[in-house]
Amino acid sequence: MLEVSHNEWLVVASLAVALMAGFTGLSLTKGASALHAGPRKTRVAMAAVALGGGIWAMHFVAMLGLQLPILFYYDPLITLISALVAILIVGVALLILHFLPRSRQTITLAGVCVGLGIPVMHYIGMSGMRLCQPDYTLLGLLEAGAASILLGVAAIWIAYGERTYRNILLGTLFFGLAVFAVHFVAMYGTSFTAIEGADAAGPLISNATLALIVAVIAFVICGAFLLSSVTLLPAVEAQQRAAEAQTDDPDPAPEPDALPDPELTPQIKSVPYELDGKTFFIDSGDVTAIRAEGHYTILYRGTQKLFCPWSISDAEARLPRGHFVRAHRSYLVNPAHVTGFERKKDNGVVFFDAAGALEKVPVSRSRLQDVRLALGLV
Repeated sequence: MLEVSHNEWLVVASLAVALMAGFTGLSLTKGASALHAGPRKTRVAMAAVALGGGIWAMHFVAMLGLQLPILFYYDPLITLISALVAILIVGVALLILHFLPRSRQTITLAGVCVGLGIPVMHYIGMSGMRLCQPDYTLLGLLEAGAASILLGVAAIWIAYGERTYRNILLGTLFFGLAVFAVHFVAMYGTSFTAIEGADAAGPLISNATLALIVAVIAFVICGAFLLSSVTLLPAVEAQQRAAEAQTDDPDPAPEPDALPDPELTPQIKSVPYELDGKTFFIDSGDVTAIRAEGHYTILYRGTQKLFCPWSISDAEARLPRGHFVRAHRSYLVNPAHVTGFERKKDNGVVFFDAAGALEKVPVSRSRLQDVRLALGLV
């Protein structure tokens, strides 16, 4: 059994790589569910490469810090397979999150996928070691798997419970800690023995070559992290300004010329939505709620979230009066689909028990009376 130690600087560097990869991947998927299928797939694929590649890069940065009294090398095919497996399993988790109705079950399932992907990648990568043999204990395997699944589920729940940058930052922290902790929990339950008579004449992947490959991948992850961070700062400032504005005036009235004139706009019962490059129409009575998404909107119908080319102002002006009520600056709700209402101190919440894609909508202070009137509470 060989004596094992680690280079502290590379251990710290491995944690930094995991955190940067986590932030990059989770940031890339923000808003992806509102995109058409093609761009959504591209965004999910990019995030899978960032997260899966980050898991792989963290593992091998840490492995570069592994210090054994003998030389050891890596099999290139197994090393490549370990990276692809990590990307594939994380990609499955992201497909579940962004192509299935988001619910407690799908978020948990995606977290389990991420939690399984981390140790699977770790042990495949370890099996590529040559000139020494890693030996595992059953307890070590179980501890690594349990820690990975718990932290993976926690990271996905935090990042996808609410898609705010605060949640993404907290989810990043849990993702990075999950990858980092699982690696070293697994290493704690691993011992190494030299392989007698092994051929050391020609290393398959030397530590120097692996260091170069990992350095390039880490550089790409760092660059993607910096680009993602550039978009974070303005978004956080915008959220802070919105929160401050909401404190003073929770739902300010728009300028008179900012909205279409309801008296001049024809009332439309069918609402357009776009899917796979085509435009379809849905009866407004089937729509549970409408949420603003930039200059466009998202329609909620049952378990579906549909992309609508209207703005929230267009929808309010064009839909039949009385069919929808403005509950918040970002939401129109259909009172016929509301199954519950909760009055809070100076605002409220409406609930949709039958709508799988949307469970509740906030009611701002200035819209509270209109919502209560539409629900027959006054």
